[in-house]
Amino acid sequence: MAERVEQEEIFSQVLRAGRRTYFFDVRATKADDYYLTVTESKKFTHDDGSFHYQKHKIYLYKEDFRDFQEMLGKATDYILNEKGSEVISERHQKDFKKEETTSDNNKSAENFTNVSFDDI
Repeated sequence: MAERVEQEEIFSQVLRAGRRTYFFDVRATKADDYYLTVTESKKFTHDDGSFHYQKHKIYLYKEDFRDFQEMLGKATDYILNEKGSEVISERHQKDFKKEETTSDNNKSAENFTNVSFDDI
C-alpha cells in the first residue's frame, strides 16, 4: 500500500484563489501511465464557526490533453474578448464599495462660477 501512495504522488501544484483552491496532481494508472486530476476545493463556513470543504474533481488522460487545452484556450479567450479581464463578481460581495469616478468630480466642478482675477 505504501508503494502505491508513493506512485500516486508524482507531481502536484496548488493554486489558491480566494475561497477556492485548485489542486493539479499528476498520478499514475495501474499500468504506470500518467494522468492529471484537477480538484476544486471550496471552503464553506457555517453560522456556528465550523466549516466544511466541497470538492469537485476531474480526471484528464493524456490522450485528451491536446483537445482539452485547445478547448480551454478557446473558452478563456472568448470570455476575455467578450468581457475583458475585470472581475465584476466582486461587485456582488457584501463589503463592495464603489470607487468614485473622475467624471463625477468633473460634474461637480461644472457648478462653480468661472471667475477672472481681473474681476476681483
